Formats: sequence, structure tokens, C-alpha cells
Amino acid sequence: MKGTLVDSNVILDIFLDDPDWADWSESILEEYAQAAKLLINPVIYSEVSIGFRRIEELETALSKAGLQMLEIPKEALFLAGKAFLKYRKRKGARRSPLPDFYIGAQAAVLDLALITRDITRYRTYFPGIRLVGP
Repeated sequence: MKGTLVDSNVILDIFLDDPDWADWSESILEEYAQAAKLLINPVIYSEVSIGFRRIEELETALSKAGLQMLEIPKEALFLAGKAFLKYRKRKGARRSPLPDFYIGAQAAVLDLALITRDITRYRTYFPGIRLVGP
């Protein structure tokens, strides 16, 4: 399945109407939705869920935004663990979450572009993925 993976920070910009980023995030999603499916994975789903009280509200918002769920393949889970280990060996900050590595690894394994505002970490640990950011 070809498409574009959308990081939770971009989705939350829109859903929470972030005064600094909502306009950029909305316009970039509209642009990329013209050419490919907009995708999320279970990690992104979980991160976005913090902005909602009920699962039905989240499901409705994701559907209206045209975001489709894509499972994470085992190859991406394996790559995420290896990239996270490399990060830790480089003395990466403990505050950096493993979920970002799942997202980057999935984009790498499935050859998906990734729309995110967190370009640096993805570029460092997954240099081959196509990143779309501000």
C-alpha cells in the first residue's frame, strides 16, 4: 500500500487547533491527500487519542480527516528496536520515546513518506525515508 504516514504532532496540530502549526499541518495534509493515502499506525493512534474523551469521537475525527490505519509489520518492529538501541548507545536522552522509532521504522520498511514536525530524529536514525516537514 503506497501512502504517506502522518505523525501524531501534525494530526494534533489540527485536532487541537494549535495557533502556531494548525494552518501548516492542514495545508500539508490537503496537499498530500491529493496524491496518496494518509496513513497512521497503532502508535500514532494511541498518541492522538490523548486529545479525545471517547473512542467514538476519535474514530469520527480520524475518518473525517481521511486517515487510515496501517498495522506495523514485524520487520519494522525489529528495525525500530535496532535503531532505538543505536540511539541509546549514542547516549540519547532518556526522554526520547521508543514510539518515534516505530513510526520511523515503518516508514523505512514500507517506503512511505512521513509528514512530521520532528525531522531531526527521523533523519538521524532513518536517513533513507522521505521526510515532509516545515
